[in-house]
Amino acid sequence: MPEVSDIIDVRPVHRFDEAALDRYMAGQVEGYQGPLTVRQFEGGQSNPTYLLTDSRRRYVLRRKPPGKLLPTAHAVDREYRVITGLGATDVPVPRTVALCEDPAVIGTEFFLMEYVEGRIFRESLLPELAPGEPRAMFLASIDVLARLHQVDFEACGLGDYGKPGNYFARQVGRWSRIYRASETQQIPAMERLMEWLPENIPAGDETTIVHGDFRLGNMIVHPSEPRILAVLDWELSTLGHPLADLAYTCMPYYVDHATLQGFKGLDLAAIGYPDEAELVEAYCKQTGREAIPDWDFYVAFAIFRIAAIVQGIMGRVRDGTASGADAAERGARAPNMAESAWNLVAHRA
Repeated sequence: MPEVSDIIDVRPVHRFDEAALDRYMAGQVEGYQGPLTVRQFEGGQSNPTYLLTDSRRRYVLRRKPPGKLLPTAHAVDREYRVITGLGATDVPVPRTVALCEDPAVIGTEFFLMEYVEGRIFRESLLPELAPGEPRAMFLASIDVLARLHQVDFEACGLGDYGKPGNYFARQVGRWSRIYRASETQQIPAMERLMEWLPENIPAGDETTIVHGDFRLGNMIVHPSEPRILAVLDWELSTLGHPLADLAYTCMPYYVDHATLQGFKGLDLAAIGYPDEAELVEAYCKQTGREAIPDWDFYVAFAIFRIAAIVQGIMGRVRDGTASGADAAERGARAPNMAESAWNLVAHRA
């Protein structure tokens, strides 16, 4: 998981009764043996995440943040459920340990999972890697995405994990409401997108498990190989349209590095990265697709959704509940992202 440098003392706003957690783990976690040490992972803009160490092993705790929360946000119980369900498939996930839905223990709901040793790449550009490794790593992530979208969600107990069908209409509505609840300024491009997207949803529908935030920064990579050991951060997962995940994964090709660590304008071949066409081709080959019509819609939707998410971060900055130290900087990117999404489809408006 993250390097030692990514682990900090628990921020004051995210502190809780560690003795109460120790008592809970002693009664609920097989093999637990105190004393308990609690640190916090520095990253994460939504659900505070902690490294727990007892006398023999390490765990990761994910919890809802304290304070006033948006409806349906920070659903750690859903995250626990999907990771548990996928544990029996070929999608790499950590092993879940326990779910606590009683906020009396540490103040909010939380779940525990195993700690997986490996690398997490917070930055999209990876100059420290050997030539060819970034390309292999991105293609490995596409392989995992294709496997996720081929999981029989009924067989792994996730048949009611979301509403099948009509995914994009529901998602545009959901993220529009979240954007409105977090709005700190008017963004004209978001207004245009909220009008245009529902009227231009491509024909046809599919339903798979979708991750919702599928990117290299949410994966644990083998310590020395370009191999994915675990996919993390399933907070936004549901049953939905698989092309939403694929477009989200390809989103960096449409934004610059300053806006969202994007690849736009970079000579990818020179730095050993695959281009978008190679990733899409690999995904299509593994999932049996010949082509993807209306690709600009899917990418515009992906950028619109992340713009609403980062606006949500700005809303948490306003409310004093943001988890990340760079929350204000991240939240300020929403207008540029919305413009990038609108520019993709403005010619069709």
